[in-house]
Amino acid sequence: MIVVVGSVNQDLVARVEHHPVPGETVLGSGHETMPGGKGANQAVAAARLGSDVVFVGRIGADEAGRDLVGEFEREGVDVGHLTVDPVAPSGLAIITVDDAAENAIVVSPGANGNVSPSDVEGASAALMAATVTLLQLEIPMDAVLAAAGASEGIVILNAAPAMHLPIALLKSIDVLIVNRGELATLTGSGDPLSARSLPVPVTIVTLGGEGARIIRADTRESVAAIDVTPVDTTGAGDTFCGALAAGLDDGLSLESSVQRAVIAGSLAVTAIGARSGMPTLPELEGALRTVGL
Repeated sequence: MIVVVGSVNQDLVARVEHHPVPGETVLGSGHETMPGGKGANQAVAAARLGSDVVFVGRIGADEAGRDLVGEFEREGVDVGHLTVDPVAPSGLAIITVDDAAENAIVVSPGANGNVSPSDVEGASAALMAATVTLLQLEIPMDAVLAAAGASEGIVILNAAPAMHLPIALLKSIDVLIVNRGELATLTGSGDPLSARSLPVPVTIVTLGGEGARIIRADTRESVAAIDVTPVDTTGAGDTFCGALAAGLDDGLSLESSVQRAVIAGSLAVTAIGARSGMPTLPELEGALRTVGL
């Protein structure tokens, strides 16, 4: 079982030729409303790959919140620890995707900003039973720290959005997942080898179309991505994290789990929206066979 403690948002996605600069208005070529949030996306990615997933977080008492619960239920994610916040609205992400498939995102946390250690305590039985706990940084730090401390299984932190982290959190996780920018925030350098300065047993640096690197104190390993035509990169990192957690939950080695996660992330960029390209287990297995894995 995987427990994801994190954010859930409603995404408003607009296609643009280029991202606006300050003071500029650009015309879009269409927009859609979709479910999102880093925590929620990662939970769905893991559930689609066959894992039992429990989600811990908050939504608003609004139409968006009801829609988000419905999406979780359709994906098979356990919402028994998804609290309805009596005051704050559901989280909102405003996303623009340009013609190069790159995205720019503004997140208004809403109810995500009220996730607390008490929410984590309410899910303590699930956290103690979980094979993997998956965390991100779109909820308050005290809740992230509480979840890492309460977990008995493998603790994975996706350090996104980029920010400086307390040493206590780094010392309480087993696997850190970052991109180059997030790594630079933590170490001052985007060089994957700079991760060796962090008090974490394993750091996985995602490199977009170049795949990922697994960095340990005395070893490093590169994992290549597959060639795809990118349409929208919004969900790639979240798909990677969810797929990695699913692999470890299934008893695979870290290396095999990263290989699966890289390919799942590659597939995720082939459709617009954070979840549209996320593969199911049969789709991922088909892609693995194609590349001889």
